Amino acid sequence: MNRQESQYCMMRIRSHYPQFRGKEQVIADYILNNPQRIVHSTINQVADDLGVADSTVFRFCQRIGFKGYQAMKIALATEIVEPIQDIHENIMEHDSEKTIAEKVFRSNIKTLEDTLKILDDEAFHQVINAILGARKVELFGSGGSNVIAMDAYHKLIRTGVSVNVQSDTHMQLMSASQLTDEDVAIIISHTGASKDMMHILEVVKASGVKTIGITNFAKSPLSQGVDIALYTMSEETDYRSEALSSRIAQLAMIDAIYVNVLMAKKDEGKEALQKVRAAISVKRV
Repeated sequence: MNRQESQYCMMRIRSHYPQFRGKEQVIADYILNNPQRIVHSTINQVADDLGVADSTVFRFCQRIGFKGYQAMKIALATEIVEPIQDIHENIMEHDSEKTIAEKVFRSNIKTLEDTLKILDDEAFHQVINAILGARKVELFGSGGSNVIAMDAYHKLIRTGVSVNVQSDTHMQLMSASQLTDEDVAIIISHTGASKDMMHILEVVKASGVKTIGITNFAKSPLSQGVDIALYTMSEETDYRSEALSSRIAQLAMIDAIYVNVLMAKKDEGKEALQKVRAAISVKRV
């Protein structure tokens, strides 16, 4: 069992949950509400409890990335023995300003830790190689995700990679239409279901562009449509939306990509970074 299959079963279920329908949602709810019982039950017992076929439970386990029920059960047992600490804000009206700040910081730390736990090593490796081999990298995002795309541009341009980003959705479509099969498109969308980003994906796929998606949801239209998907992990709280929480993880993902690309380019990367620093030095007092 690899690192991806070793743990964090409930985290995966929560990530996939918006895409579950019917019996899948019933199974998901049962596992989330009865983890201890699952660990001590056979697939037949779970199926009988829920009134579904064994094969339905088995397919659910595969849907969330496990080879089968036994692999899922082992992962769940590991998670129960070493529970993932719940440190969401739980902000109270009487909390002091410092306490609120501490809870927000802890929530951000948890978001980063959870995202690192589900990071697919092979997918991340493919992303780095795709960027290094691209003629040009085009970054796409709308709304809050465009802020992340701009940050990615700000970093990747320092590596010597030919990179571009647009804020206006019409300009994004125009840029997308000019990409070729030698280029890479990185599409950032928290939900993975933005109409603007799905239109972008349709345009670039038609030209054979290598596509990379960064999203919070597996099985979303974006994650299903791109060549390589990277996932962030965040949860909503009473005072902050899930999308807002995910931005810290998206920024960290971009940082990790940037540093890896810069390291891989070695002297060429160092030279590009020095040129950027020299160019902007005149802007400092």
